[in-house]
Amino acid sequence: MTQEHQGGGRGWSAARKGVWSRLRLTSLRLRLVVVFGLVALTAAVSASGIAYWLNRESVLTRTQDAVLRDFEKEMQNHAGALPEHPTQDELQRTAGQMANSSQRFTVLLVAENPEGQTVYGSSGGLNGFSLGDVPESLREAVTERQKITAGNKYPHHLYWQRIVEDDTPYLVAGTKLIGGGATGYMLKSLEPEAKDLGSLAWSLGIATGLALIGSALLAHAAATTVLKPVQRLGTAARRLGEGKLDTRLRVSGTDELADLSRTFNKAAEALEKRVADMAARDEASRRFVADMSHELRTPLTAITAVTEVLEEELEFEGGGIDPMIQPAVRLVVSETRRLNDLVENLMEVTRFDAGTARLVLDDVDVADQITACIDARAWLDAVELDAARGIHARIDPRRLDVILANLIGNALKHGGSPVRVSVREEPGEGTEGVGAVGAVGAAEGAEVAEETEAADPSDGTVVIQVRDHGPGIPEEVLPHVFDRFYKASASRPRSEGSGLGLSIALENAHIHGGEITAANSPEGGAVFTLRLPRDVSAAESGEKAGDAGTKGAGGDT
Repeated sequence: MTQEHQGGGRGWSAARKGVWSRLRLTSLRLRLVVVFGLVALTAAVSASGIAYWLNRESVLTRTQDAVLRDFEKEMQNHAGALPEHPTQDELQRTAGQMANSSQRFTVLLVAENPEGQTVYGSSGGLNGFSLGDVPESLREAVTERQKITAGNKYPHHLYWQRIVEDDTPYLVAGTKLIGGGATGYMLKSLEPEAKDLGSLAWSLGIATGLALIGSALLAHAAATTVLKPVQRLGTAARRLGEGKLDTRLRVSGTDELADLSRTFNKAAEALEKRVADMAARDEASRRFVADMSHELRTPLTAITAVTEVLEEELEFEGGGIDPMIQPAVRLVVSETRRLNDLVENLMEVTRFDAGTARLVLDDVDVADQITACIDARAWLDAVELDAARGIHARIDPRRLDVILANLIGNALKHGGSPVRVSVREEPGEGTEGVGAVGAVGAAEGAEVAEETEAADPSDGTVVIQVRDHGPGIPEEVLPHVFDRFYKASASRPRSEGSGLGLSIALENAHIHGGEITAANSPEGGAVFTLRLPRDVSAAESGEKAGDAGTKGAGGDT
């Protein structure tokens, strides 16, 4: 259950990363489409809103003017023919006649009868049009007598107002006969005009939606046209970053993107030429070092033979070497050895640079290997070994010997005695996996434990630490201790070393898939830590299998 859950979580995480990756790849396209869409939406909404407003005012104004003209005409023709104090029957009859006009509105007439009572006459319809349906503000404006001036020749005018009742718009108007008489009110439904305006709004909305869709399609097409060269440029840049320096872009057109493609091609061409020149110079330099090392070996062999004879004469009592030249002879012997070491180191460095260095693996006991290295160089009295027997590793014994000789020799030469060498094991990922799987079940946990124990020799890491008791390494020197021919001070006296020992040790660690780090111990002295996989061949095959598994998982996802 735990493994299934973890697998599902990893699958979901991979899918989420894939989605985000696609979003990142198309983010510019999305922004272009969104910007085009917003611009088109703004333009369409603005145009539709303006068109709707203009058409609405035009329709309502035209209808309103026609209704008001007809009502005013009916008031003059019919209500104006009434006596100053009409009866209710006369008002009712006149209201019915006025309602039969071409505009078909509802009329309400209000007047005082001969007895001084207020009477009403309504044309009916619309649930009975009464004075209560007229807004109070409109009634006040209609009945209020205006002051007659040069600009206002009549005491009463026609007033109108739009109202909404039960979601239906209406036009209400009213006026009072000049010179006394009836007051008339009119109610006209604007529902047909509202339906026409609703249809217009729907049409404009559909047009806006179509404009938005069209703008999105146009934006997508424009983005594709613009981004396709950019995508090709990104692909070419990635190929160039992967080392494919012959990558070039096809140039077409005369726009800015074409200029960018030409600039990229020129930069790629210049980079290819620069890299080719540097590679040629580097190859020539490596070939020179290799040829020089090979050429030096022949005379060095003869010189070494002569120096060995001279050294034997020096050690032989009663020899024939003049005591006056003995210091010079000793200097020649030591320098010949140093030159011989330098040539061997240069040849080894050349192999690493050329990628021709190979491992010859064997199963070794790490403690025995360290003991053999110390014994072969007569360092037993100066080195303390803290290594338990039984720690086996599948490595190259010769290259491990080179690493140990350089680290221990460097500690003896530049550090302080005693030099302490310690060895320990670090478990690999397989050991940690036992505890996680063990929660699934006891039987399954036991099987996994047995498999892990069987595979333990090819799992884990061997850690070898070499510590001296000297003054330590200055902080500004620590980042450069593995550099070739590095000197902490230009005024430092010439040493017997070649300046390549630690660099060669690091390269030997790297070819094993390991690492060497340098630091200062809190108790004093320098500490060099070597980490090597217990089985180099298993580590390499595990990395290849892991890469294949990752690719397979990505394909499944």
